[in-house]
Amino acid sequence: MKNMFKTSAIAAALLLAAGAAQAGTVIYNTGSAATAAVALGVNDDGSLNTTPNIVVNSSVTGLAYQFGSATASDWRDATSPGCFCEGWGVSVNGTDSGYANVTTDSGPNNLTFGAATAVTGSTVTTTTSLTSLPGLVVKQAYQPSTNAPGALFRDHVTITNTTGAAVSDVKYVRVMDWDVPPTEFSEFVTIKGTATTTLLEESGANGFNTANPLAPYSDSGYGCHDSDCEAFGPSDHGAYFRFNFGSIADGETYEFDIFYGAAGGKAAAIAAIAAESIELYSLGQSNSGGSADDDAPTFIFGFAGVGGKPIECGLPGQPPCDVPEPATFALLGLGLAGLGFSRRRKA
Repeated sequence: MKNMFKTSAIAAALLLAAGAAQAGTVIYNTGSAATAAVALGVNDDGSLNTTPNIVVNSSVTGLAYQFGSATASDWRDATSPGCFCEGWGVSVNGTDSGYANVTTDSGPNNLTFGAATAVTGSTVTTTTSLTSLPGLVVKQAYQPSTNAPGALFRDHVTITNTTGAAVSDVKYVRVMDWDVPPTEFSEFVTIKGTATTTLLEESGANGFNTANPLAPYSDSGYGCHDSDCEAFGPSDHGAYFRFNFGSIADGETYEFDIFYGAAGGKAAAIAAIAAESIELYSLGQSNSGGSADDDAPTFIFGFAGVGGKPIECGLPGQPPCDVPEPATFALLGLGLAGLGFSRRRKA
């Protein structure tokens, strides 16, 4: 079943040549390829896995880490080898959906978008609307994270409703196939935060699932279905998360954050997750003799603002667990806490 969506490097190149992927933008965590450790390739529709290509183990750039030294460049990718399976989707009212996944969904579906706007070498913004409901707009702004810029990019997602009426049952999917170097197609996957993320509707390790929120999730033996798992594998799998944000009134927005990144080992990855108070995440790790290699580059995919709570809190230098941050106390004192908690809405 897994090989239904997997293609060889040659087939992937043919897909790209046929127009299944877009020419997008590659951004770096420092703004410069010469000094960066992490890079992200963003398509104009907001999905990953794009050209130009900077990596040695694929024909496009998705989530890449610099394995080389100061004298040798060796960018390797963890989402694009084999198939360009990374994407997102949004749906409203149980009837209208738009989604973008280069390989699994054969490119964007029911989405209208223009060229991504690159502000600097480290920031890119995409703006996309539903073709069938043009007033439903998804803006995604990718840039280095505030608290862990050496390891993480933050995608600040804003869903705006200007359709003239409230929309209900607002769902968002993000899905990826982990292909962690140097053991692409045989990696270990961790998923944490499923029990405490209240707006999470369904999750699992099937990285080849469609990004269409109105389509059912297919577990197909991939595991981690609606549950946490630690270093699960080795296998060729990924991560799938579908959220339900309820209703958005006309003229209002819903905002949350997605994080992509990599660090030199698992401990450094967990520290980056703690620094950004991430509520739900997946790790991709390479296979070392049948075990997850905690000392090898570890890749990160996480969320905040989705109704959960920080799950790697309490580390040295980080806020303790279950204690509101100072800004939260200020909101409580002003009687405005409802504006900033489980649903980040703005008029």
